[in-house]
Amino acid sequence: MTRRYFGTDGIRGTANVAPMDPETALRVGLAAGRVFTRGVHRHRVVIGKDTRLSGYMIEPALVAGFTSVGMDVFLFGPLPTPAVAMMTQSLRADMGVMISASHNAYQDNGIKLFGPDGYKLSDETELEIEKLMDTGLSEGLAAADRLGRAKRIDDAQARYVELAKGTIKESVSLEGLKIVLDCANGAAYKVAPLVLWELGAEVVPIGVGPDGFNINKGCGSTSPEAMCEAVREHKADLGIALDGDADRVVIADEKGRLIDGDQMMALIASRWSQSGRLQKNTVVATSMSNLGFEKFLTAQKINLIRTNVGDRYVVQAMRDGGYNLGGEQSGHIVMSDFTTTGDGLIAALQVLAEMVRGGKPVSEICHLFEPYPQHLENVRFNGTSPLEAQEVKKAIAGGEAALEGKGRLVIRKSGTEPLIRVMGEGEDDGLVRQVIGDIVAAVERASA
Repeated sequence: MTRRYFGTDGIRGTANVAPMDPETALRVGLAAGRVFTRGVHRHRVVIGKDTRLSGYMIEPALVAGFTSVGMDVFLFGPLPTPAVAMMTQSLRADMGVMISASHNAYQDNGIKLFGPDGYKLSDETELEIEKLMDTGLSEGLAAADRLGRAKRIDDAQARYVELAKGTIKESVSLEGLKIVLDCANGAAYKVAPLVLWELGAEVVPIGVGPDGFNINKGCGSTSPEAMCEAVREHKADLGIALDGDADRVVIADEKGRLIDGDQMMALIASRWSQSGRLQKNTVVATSMSNLGFEKFLTAQKINLIRTNVGDRYVVQAMRDGGYNLGGEQSGHIVMSDFTTTGDGLIAALQVLAEMVRGGKPVSEICHLFEPYPQHLENVRFNGTSPLEAQEVKKAIAGGEAALEGKGRLVIRKSGTEPLIRVMGEGEDDGLVRQVIGDIVAAVERASA
């Protein structure tokens, strides 16, 4: 069945344009509320959001939908996506909702749904919700005396702060560390600085002045230059840059050099493997993770399982195989001992804990392998995907032949934006660039 609303990470689009308009949000509340109304108990849904202006539009529409089918709604206000997933479980809610477009600019927004276990919904459940969104919304409405209520939960941020702090042992103190923290003017702008400060660090906060329009603008994990510069300027021990909903992270060492998700996973995996904590001695990553990362794990006798791009596929593979560490090069790192989805802050805390225990700077513990030359180009398109064009197929086949035995290509359509992502890596940087350039040119011609 073809999806009409849900992509790889919930529903996403330009604010106030279908499907990210009040009508669709109302339909989501009505349909998802019906799907998760099971039994005779008083049902509840929790809702968090990031700092986009359009959150003020999407949130009340969702509330109207949920309350009309008899669900009580608990509103958190700005809170990271992983915190919403945690609180769905903690408050024994029937489902959770995050209003966010993650790393996108303020013009976009999105709706992410979680089941009562705190995990993102399966494809089957999303399709069930889609079907109800287009049919039968007048059914299942609550009687006048059974309508839901909505209320603000004032201690949601404090609860998450304690949950995050509890992921590193009490014996680990960040006393004496100076940390630059970039919150992307997003959902973690209050909680993340508080967590680090309460653990003893001196925090240099940036990206903590949201105005509804500046989320991810020149800051955060997708624009980490400001964070890197601040590390050098303040002579900090490291920098941490979250994205708009704080489910991903990149860090900088004390020299202001970037460290991506592959390097962080390499550190965590090696330490957990040595201590016997890494379940089945296996890490789950996506097709985008660097070949250097794969070779490092092989040398450590750690298995690597690759999935399609998207943290939901990583999480599904982790659940199916019983693994407790997975993630993406972009900085989505999932540690199922603590969370059900990527959590940028908690991932950074694991790096900090290893830094404190080893007494070594980040530059030593987080540069564990030399990455293969890897390049990614994004090509915007209109209409149908240009990947079906014969010219593009021919360019891809030629590139694969050129890199055979020396590298690899990953060409895919973005699940959240009208982009074709062209990634290549290999031993010969010049060859990789040439192959990518040929494919990008073919895609651009097919998109014209």
